[in-house]
Amino acid sequence: MNFEEKTMKTERIYEGKILNLRIDTVELPDKKYSKREIVEHPGAVAIVALTDENEIILVKQYRKAVERELLEVPAGKLEIGEEPKETAIRELKEETGFTPKKIEYLLEFYTSPGFSNEKMYLFLASGLVEGEAQPEKDEYIEVKKVKLDDLIDMILKGEIMDSKTIVSAFTVKDYLLNK
Repeated sequence: MNFEEKTMKTERIYEGKILNLRIDTVELPDKKYSKREIVEHPGAVAIVALTDENEIILVKQYRKAVERELLEVPAGKLEIGEEPKETAIRELKEETGFTPKKIEYLLEFYTSPGFSNEKMYLFLASGLVEGEAQPEKDEYIEVKKVKLDDLIDMILKGEIMDSKTIVSAFTVKDYLLNK
């Protein structure tokens, strides 16, 4: 059976600096109709920055959407015309001050495909050179270093709830074990 939903009509509801919102009227496989609220996002990167001491660089920041501080891997939105690798290097420097000597693409994934088209590109950064962080004016970030095994334990205890960080930790653990 083909599960494709054919878009019959699109109505743009909101256009913002980070995302857009549209409502699609779709024809379902059984020929009935439904509406889908879609958040359009330009895409983003997540970076697992691995120190020479095998620690992962994390950022702690307040996330208004969930009304709490979260510990996460550095990440950021793709800018128009920017390649994901460039975004990863830029965001890592801005948020943490670190510049990688080596950066490797690992994988890409959809963050919440039930309502958003955001695609995230995951990179592993190593050979880190420490510098000064340059967060955006409205970003308040604290940099932390955590051993990978400790990060996995924190995830399993429910202390880390950010999906990109969870995907990143398990992907990098598998990557390093099979390297």
